[in-house]
Amino acid sequence: MEFDLENPLTNSNHLCPPPSPNSTYLFLLESDHMPSHHYVQSLKAGAFPTSVRRHAIASISLFCCRFGPFLPYLAVNYLDRFLSSQGIPQQPKTWVVRLVACSCVSLAAKMTKTEFSLIDFQGDGGFIFDAQTTERMEYLILGALKWRMRSITPFSFISFFISFFNLKDPPLRQALKAQAVELILKAQMDTRLMELRPSIIAASALLSASHQLFPLQFPSFRKAISSCSYVNKENMLKCCNWMQEMEKEGEQSEPVDEIMASSSNTPVNVLDQHFSCWESEIAADATKRDMKRPRINDYPDNHSVHFSQLQHC
Repeated sequence: MEFDLENPLTNSNHLCPPPSPNSTYLFLLESDHMPSHHYVQSLKAGAFPTSVRRHAIASISLFCCRFGPFLPYLAVNYLDRFLSSQGIPQQPKTWVVRLVACSCVSLAAKMTKTEFSLIDFQGDGGFIFDAQTTERMEYLILGALKWRMRSITPFSFISFFISFFNLKDPPLRQALKAQAVELILKAQMDTRLMELRPSIIAASALLSASHQLFPLQFPSFRKAISSCSYVNKENMLKCCNWMQEMEKEGEQSEPVDEIMASSSNTPVNVLDQHFSCWESEIAADATKRDMKRPRINDYPDNHSVHFSQLQHC
């Protein structure tokens, strides 16, 4: 059955029972679907090369340019969780980062039953990955994520938290949800919000959206959602402030939904000066006629090989 980000555990196997009506089970499991605290802190402190993540996200956006925003969102979720569990060299080879991005998209497409073919981006940027090469990397990602592919994301908590808003008119509820979804998509790009639980991001997105759409009712909405025992009020308000900052910054830059949908212009419009070195490297490699194609025989037979070993392939 197609994986639904809003109902991640629906029709899962008997080892992972469905959530209770009040979504208690989702709250208990959400931390298992987050990047590690060390990874997030490393990104914020600059110890982890943010250009690597940005390059991978740009590649995911490029691969997903023909699809909606939820496929790349899921792929980036896999990417962050994979990198946080594996670690990464300070200067990984460009083709390795591209292969990881490609494999995350492939896995996300399989989970959502999206028609997606490697042929869609064969030769893009001068890199060619056959099915077997991508499959090897997919196994590596699956192992690192402990096969937890039905990711619990902020979208999983939208229905739960929207019940706290006293909006009986369906069009108003839909408008609130749509605005919150847009904020959640933007939040994935901001490393500050990565330290917060998905449920907090969902609650904050709905609260921020209500402030934009129904400012007069905002105080009552804030009081209602703050009463939820699962919500850390301090973290929620901090997240709301960050989302407001994102909105202000977004007015001066390209919107995230356009970023996720862009293709050939993605590196230029989205990424900072640090990305230019990656772009130059891709361009330089693409012009070489003796460009080496990553081969399946270059990889060790054991699927549990550590990601850093690929650097020596």
